[in-house]
Amino acid sequence: AELKGEPLKEPAEIKLDLPLPANLPREYVQKEELRLEAYRRLAAVTADDEVADIRAEWEDRYGPLPKEAEQLLAVARLRAEASRSGIREVTVVKPSGFGGQPSTARVSPIELKASQQIRLRRLHPTAVYKEPDRLLILKVPAKDHPADWLVHTLRDLLPDP
Repeated sequence: AELKGEPLKEPAEIKLDLPLPANLPREYVQKEELRLEAYRRLAAVTADDEVADIRAEWEDRYGPLPKEAEQLLAVARLRAEASRSGIREVTVVKPSGFGGQPSTARVSPIELKASQQIRLRRLHPTAVYKEPDRLLILKVPAKDHPADWLVHTLRDLLPDP
């Protein structure tokens, strides 16, 4: 954009707080500067295909991805989906105590039209949408990966125009 003389669009800050180990282990990317560059690139993604490109590059350069790197890419996909949807904050809280209970996800700001609210109630009957606050509260099934589940749910609720 800069070379074309177009104004640079600053990526919006998106806050994601998920209870999972999402990182690039030192054993996978040994050089500190390469790890930091990878984190910078992931923080700037705005589309799922960018995440796919990064994944392909990592697999080509460093080999099969460890679980922590897979989870980092899942969080990056959620960041891209949030960017597409205009969402600026996603927080997932795991219940304390025994496993097997759903986590709670808070998504904001999110605008749901009346038809989307009806679809939300049909697909996720326990969800709460607080229209004045533009806040969506969802139960993430314990068996599902929170980032992947949220990406799928957001795409169901807010399809591309």
